[in-house]
Amino acid sequence: MKDWPWYGHLAVAVIIFLLAFLFYFKPKNREIQETRAERTKVEQEVMRLKAKKKQLDNIEKELAQLTNVLKELEQIIPEKKEIFNILRRIQQLAYDSRLNITKFIPQREIPQEFFVEQPISIEITGNYHNLGLFFDRLSRFARLFTIDSFRIKSLRQQTNALTISANFIAKTFIFREQPPPEQPPAKRRKK
Repeated sequence: MKDWPWYGHLAVAVIIFLLAFLFYFKPKNREIQETRAERTKVEQEVMRLKAKKKQLDNIEKELAQLTNVLKELEQIIPEKKEIFNILRRIQQLAYDSRLNITKFIPQREIPQEFFVEQPISIEITGNYHNLGLFFDRLSRFARLFTIDSFRIKSLRQQTNALTISANFIAKTFIFREQPPPEQPPAKRRKK
């Protein structure tokens, strides 16, 4: 090799360089490109997952808010098992307001899409001030009530405690988890 001309040494160096390039650098370059492509895919996946995480955080936050709203609504609209306690509470409110209940009749429930109306026919006697006190206390009650068909009249024989008679329908609403079953269409009779 010492006797070779300079271009022989150059040719050997070029051959060594080509062999190194073909068997070492080119495969390494391909690995680097594949790793870069994989890294790009992973970065895109991380960005997509971060966006989904942000959406999930927003959904969890909204779910927490809706859960709080549901808890508040459950206090306003009771479940079926609580209705008898509520009826007793109305009677207690009337008693505390110094009113005499002469009629207290829970009527048939009226099913709606997401709740059931529970009307209660009530007739009471007492004085006007105590009736106002009763309605004030009923309005502060944690459950939702509406008053329908309100009528008031004076008593024929009045005392200090008994001057009026009032009758009305107090409606409360009961939460219902499932909507009412749909009625099948009526079958036609064959003639």
